[in-house]
Amino acid sequence: MSKIVIIGAGAMGTAFALPCLDNNHDVNIVGTHLENKFIDNLKKDKNFHKGLNTTIPTEIKIFKFNKFNDVFKSTVDLIVLGISSKGIEWAADQLSNLYKGKQIPNLLMLTKGLSIHNNEYELLVDKLERLLSSKGSSRVNISAVGGPCLAAGLANRVHSSVVIANKDIHTAKKIADMLNTNYYHTSFSDDLNGVEVSAAIKNIFSMAVGAAKSLCSNNISEEVREKNYLNTASAIIKQSIHEMEIFVEHLKGRKETVKGLAGLGDLYVSSGGGRNAKMGAYIGQGLSFSEAKKTKMEKITVEGADLAKEIAKKVNEDFDEKKLPLMLGMINAIVEDKKLEFDWEAFR
Repeated sequence: MSKIVIIGAGAMGTAFALPCLDNNHDVNIVGTHLENKFIDNLKKDKNFHKGLNTTIPTEIKIFKFNKFNDVFKSTVDLIVLGISSKGIEWAADQLSNLYKGKQIPNLLMLTKGLSIHNNEYELLVDKLERLLSSKGSSRVNISAVGGPCLAAGLANRVHSSVVIANKDIHTAKKIADMLNTNYYHTSFSDDLNGVEVSAAIKNIFSMAVGAAKSLCSNNISEEVREKNYLNTASAIIKQSIHEMEIFVEHLKGRKETVKGLAGLGDLYVSSGGGRNAKMGAYIGQGLSFSEAKKTKMEKITVEGADLAKEIAKKVNEDFDEKKLPLMLGMINAIVEDKKLEFDWEAFR
């Protein structure tokens, strides 16, 4: 039995606790400083997690942020980050305070994302490592999870497959073995770049797939559109995979990773009606991004749109729309707040 500490009491962090528990580990969830009220309400509701619409087993210990340091007093074997990408700086602060000058236990990131640092692309694992090193905590080994795994499904022990990635294949396998169950199926890879980049950029392509219904034709009825838009969606999915391979290789990942769980698998799930696909649908209908955000999804985080804004300048510098017509068409529609249009003749 290992001691696992999950930082973040949100949907995915909490759902991830289930396969940890089913592997007989000592499972601890500690919320961020923003989740105190949520945890109070969860305990008042007898561990019913509203974000997952399910009751969390009492064997999973859930703590508010004021117990953060106490949770780490005994030896921890694995730290899991179940926070948003915007919370990476906060997490680096907390971990560096705990382990300054010491070896940090193995870290596993559920968080997906990509950012720009010094006009270069930066994976979230690299960003966390850089932040920790700058705070005096350079002894760290970070892995990441990729793949099609919706939190509510995992919390209900629905069959789900993921890939654990680390530059050291032995570490990736060790963590995968710690988590594997008869419903949470874990594979492993040393293509950390490929897994991380695929997991991040699929959100942009999910918006493009979400727009398919509105883009399939200008001259048909809603009934005909509903029955036939999958022709267009499948064409966009094919182009998405092609462009993801180009982009992943540009960031030193392996293109075959794109056709695995972190790329094609995750794209399939996220384009099937998630937040990114919904935003794509609104933009496809003719709304500008700002209009759609304000009138349809004002309080909802759209990861693909946030990423588009983050990397837009760099992607436009590195590629032209003939090479990445889908990605740049989607990115530029968002950052320039203009009508969505794709150059279909540039599709490959």
